[in-house]
Amino acid sequence: QVQLVESGGGSVQPGGSLRLSCAASGFSLDNYVIGWFRQAPGKEREGVSCFRSSDGDTYFGNSVKGRFTISRDNVKNTVYLQMNRLEPEDTAVYYCNARLLSQTYSFPWGRGTQVTVSS
Repeated sequence: QVQLVESGGGSVQPGGSLRLSCAASGFSLDNYVIGWFRQAPGKEREGVSCFRSSDGDTYFGNSVKGRFTISRDNVKNTVYLQMNRLEPEDTAVYYCNARLLSQTYSFPWGRGTQVTVSS
């Protein structure tokens, strides 16, 4: 079955860290751009970061730049979002998706993984 599954969320205090995983099954992430998105209560889904498999290029939204990193494990066919120095404003459900170059994100949205940052 072709799918992406998010995991790794949890509850942490401000300043803490979490690592989210986006595991692909049924297809290879080669040639795909993998994006992480988040949706906080009452807000629209927003892009957080993405990883381009063809050359390893990355993108980060301004609100997470310098705190988050993104990487890929080719063997595990998984993309990770390492989130450091978490802030309450990072609280959201985090989702991943994938697209081929010059195409839109097209996978069905999964259940996501909840990240809660609170003291």
